[in-house]
Amino acid sequence: MKRMLNFLVRGGLWTLLVGGLLFTSCNQPTNNQQAGMLGSDVASAVYVPPGQHDEFYAFMSGGFSGQIGVHGLPSGRLLRIIPVFSVDAEKGYGFNEETKAMLNTSHGFIPWDDSHHPELSQTNGETDGRWIFINGNNTPRLARIDLTTFETAEIIEIPNSGGNHSSPFTTENTEYVVAGTRFGVPFPQQDVPINSYAENFKGTLTFVKVEEDGTMDIAFQVLLPAFDYDLAHSGKGKSHGWTFFTTYNTEEQNTLLEVKASQNDKDFIAAVNWKKAEEYIAAGNFEEMETQYMRNYYDEKTHMAYSETKTKVKILTPENCPGLVYFLPTPKSPHGVDVDPTGEYIVGNGKLSSDLTVHSFSKMMTAIENESFEDEVAGVPVLKFEEVVAGVVKDAGLGPLHTEFDDRGNAYTSFFITSEVVKWKVGTWEVLDKASTFYSVGHIMIPGGDSKKPEGKYLVALNKITKDRYLPTGPELCHSAQLYDISGDKMKLLMDFPTQGEPHYAQGISAGRVKPNVKKFYPIEENEHPFRAMGEKDARVERDGNDVHVYMTTIRSHFAPDNIEGVKVGDNVYFHVTNLEQDWDVPHGFSVMGANNAELLIMGGQTETLLWQPKKVGVYPFYCTDFCSALHQEMQGYIRVSGAGANVDLAWGLGETAP
Repeated sequence: MKRMLNFLVRGGLWTLLVGGLLFTSCNQPTNNQQAGMLGSDVASAVYVPPGQHDEFYAFMSGGFSGQIGVHGLPSGRLLRIIPVFSVDAEKGYGFNEETKAMLNTSHGFIPWDDSHHPELSQTNGETDGRWIFINGNNTPRLARIDLTTFETAEIIEIPNSGGNHSSPFTTENTEYVVAGTRFGVPFPQQDVPINSYAENFKGTLTFVKVEEDGTMDIAFQVLLPAFDYDLAHSGKGKSHGWTFFTTYNTEEQNTLLEVKASQNDKDFIAAVNWKKAEEYIAAGNFEEMETQYMRNYYDEKTHMAYSETKTKVKILTPENCPGLVYFLPTPKSPHGVDVDPTGEYIVGNGKLSSDLTVHSFSKMMTAIENESFEDEVAGVPVLKFEEVVAGVVKDAGLGPLHTEFDDRGNAYTSFFITSEVVKWKVGTWEVLDKASTFYSVGHIMIPGGDSKKPEGKYLVALNKITKDRYLPTGPELCHSAQLYDISGDKMKLLMDFPTQGEPHYAQGISAGRVKPNVKKFYPIEENEHPFRAMGEKDARVERDGNDVHVYMTTIRSHFAPDNIEGVKVGDNVYFHVTNLEQDWDVPHGFSVMGANNAELLIMGGQTETLLWQPKKVGVYPFYCTDFCSALHQEMQGYIRVSGAGANVDLAWGLGETAP
């Protein structure tokens, strides 16, 4: 095993990854072997009878889809796709006039991103079911989703960043969510040679303040060397007040990183004392930097999104802020950094190591007090490795990535190369069990597994390769999640199910923490949309130059008005559609022929707007796109479009008043 590992390390990360694919493809079990692993009672373990609900919600990042998938556990059923960073034609997100502002950035309207890490809000270190956050990796952003509506409530852009990867992990009471840059970038951004990386590039760690109502804004950024900051987790219990970030490319290279960023024997975990940062901010010990970033938020009363431009951010530098940041040496090229439920142990997962190195928070604090430093980098003390290590899980597997915890003192780590999840004991560091995954597992998830109180019944493995697991669907296959029962001494594979996009990480929470607070409809009397129609008596059409505003209502099973005339080629027609329903699960859709955006999907009591720009004369139908009643097919109407110079007056109506 050691000879194989040395060979892989010398060959670099590319060899490691390719080796993983070869390893998994050569070790695929037969159907009979899989059946033996599963056992005979699996079907009953995952079966949720008709009319009954799952025990847990599982929120899975959509990766390159830019969205979040919501599954039930243990059934694996897909319950919903939540649009976040990407336009979504099903719900009209990013297409209707109300939500376009959610996708504004300092670069303009960006209708896509790469979402990696969902993170539930916490209170006293426990998941509380209020919100879930997720990062946009490509154009650095951070989103908050309201779990009463399962809709995106806020998106904030992260300036001075290049790739928002180690994000958006929460502190113990959701005081902050964090956003660490994946790529070093010039600071400030400017035109410099790429090979001046070590001189001109920097890395920032951003702390985003979360108010009691969920409102977010950037509190401060910590300026560090231009390492790549991979993942993060905040302390809890005794380590509350600290956040830990893994780093790689401490060599500060800008090309062929698979070789050049694996030269140092160790990289770092950056330990940031955010309570100390608050003290420096309060004392005015920071620099205020001119920048530009967008904050977009959705107002549930007006049912509209708004954007505001921010122009300043507070910068803290370790040279000027002693005690703010320390570097903990950890095995090279680490991915996850995971804190156990007590807050004492910090697990660094070096991808090029077969061991798991566990750091001790208490030892870290002692080393800081004793100034047990082996070096200093850009004003950041580097703690002595042997002074902060609590223990090592020896020869656990190949390619460790990510660790989660159960409620019985056990830890579980994913190993990409050997395609397995390894269970080990916190404190004794002994391997207790191994379970195969199919194939090339990345992150894993235990409901509450990164909180103070995990709900350790199930583990979900999020796998990258699914060859032979499902019916083939062309050159691309879906990614797979696999569900394990971890309630006993041995892990038991129960099922696998397909997922949307590329799930990187997931979060799980018991249904009882979310379900009671779910909104069923929007009270119509609270609707403050500027173009609402509170009843059919308010339905009308108004012209303002080339803009035509249609104040429309919808209810089972007609629109008001359903006949409209007097619209002309070249007009901008705004259909403001208010759903008058006051019942659960009765949305209405709206679509008009020739629209070059998407449908509207309007919840009960809500108003949404579709912009339609007719290009040709004629009479065009519109209709409800969401089956709503036995007479859904009859839910339709017509809009007449005349030539640009036509002398046709506006007219509209319903029934006897139809033109």
